[in-house]
Amino acid sequence: MRVNCVGAIIGDASGRLLLIKRGHPPGAGLWSIPGGRVEAAETDAAALRREVLEETGLVVTIGPLVGTVDRPGPGGVTYEIRDYHATVTDGTLAAGDDAADARWCSREDLVRLPLTDGLLEALTSWDALPGQASRADPSP
Repeated sequence: MRVNCVGAIIGDASGRLLLIKRGHPPGAGLWSIPGGRVEAAETDAAALRREVLEETGLVVTIGPLVGTVDRPGPGGVTYEIRDYHATVTDGTLAAGDDAADARWCSREDLVRLPLTDGLLEALTSWDALPGQASRADPSP
């Protein structure tokens, strides 16, 4: 069975990435980008706005699709995760819902925190880390 999910890649002006610490399985105790399941009759954008607000207290505008990954879940489930750029427009950062913590993370944080499987590799391969030069960027 496939489960549709979405994630928000949110950076700040300091080049940090917004991460949440998952409070429940799958991935309890691991850090990831905010997001979750797309409910029936919900668009990706609506699901992502809802999940980010529930998990972080932040209101976001959804940007373009960055990439898609499949991740195995319990009982043979496959999570199809579509990750989008998003921009904070309002709110105050506070962990909520199934997030045990939420914080802005530097590049140094990303290599020392226990991240969900494949997160850093996917974001790097998509040139999606805040402050990461795009492959299309001709500057050195």
